[in-house]
Amino acid sequence: MLRAILDDPQQQFQARALTRNANSDKAQELAARGAEVAQADLDDLDSLKKAFKGAYGAFCVTNFWEHFSPQKELVQAKNLAEAASDAGLEHVIWSTLEDTRKWVPLSDDRMPTLMDNYKVPHFDAKGEANHEFSDRGVPTTFLLTSFYWDNLISFGAEPKRGADGTLEFGLAMADKPLPGIASADIGRCALGIFRRGTEFVGKTLGIAGQHLTGEQMAASLSKAFGEPVRYTPIEPDAYRALGFPGAEDLGNMYQFKRERRTRTVFR
Repeated sequence: MLRAILDDPQQQFQARALTRNANSDKAQELAARGAEVAQADLDDLDSLKKAFKGAYGAFCVTNFWEHFSPQKELVQAKNLAEAASDAGLEHVIWSTLEDTRKWVPLSDDRMPTLMDNYKVPHFDAKGEANHEFSDRGVPTTFLLTSFYWDNLISFGAEPKRGADGTLEFGLAMADKPLPGIASADIGRCALGIFRRGTEFVGKTLGIAGQHLTGEQMAASLSKAFGEPVRYTPIEPDAYRALGFPGAEDLGNMYQFKRERRTRTVFR
């Protein structure tokens, strides 16, 4: 979002970067490009209130993968909503996701329940937090983002050498397309929403750059890496059993996306 504002030739908005460490290299880089840097922490309501003061709007996002705690994410979203209300912001974009429990109740054992109360924790907590903004009357656009294509070159999902030396990666999507977007494009979309004033306040918007199958992703990655990349489908149960932090959550996410698309299981 910040880079989209800073790169905007129209310079319609002034960027204010919120960071836990105003002296970090990234913060200083943004300051050198013209951003105002304010120190704030999602766990510190007072710091958010100070950081939001005098702003027109805010792009609000939480990072589940930093702590793997839906409860912490809910508290952070509440802090963001309360700070936005306190500051009287004219427009907030809340980066949210679907609460999958609306389609897959906890009683549905076709997908395991995680952490006692969630099907896809990193989705469900964000979706559950939507009301924190609406209940306070914060003028909010609810922005449903999609899979980051960047994950295919980072975040542990990048292609790795198989036994035969070929680069390969696996997703639990079978042959179904997955909606995805480059992370930088999320900021550009958010800037476009802010430019439209209040047109999308109170609305939910979903964004994706493309909907690609694993084979189509492999073809694009082959061009990017300059060598063949192979896609290997993984069943959700097998993905959940991979054992890395968040594997169960992601396995459920892929199952949700895959089976909702086929409309054979989840409605």
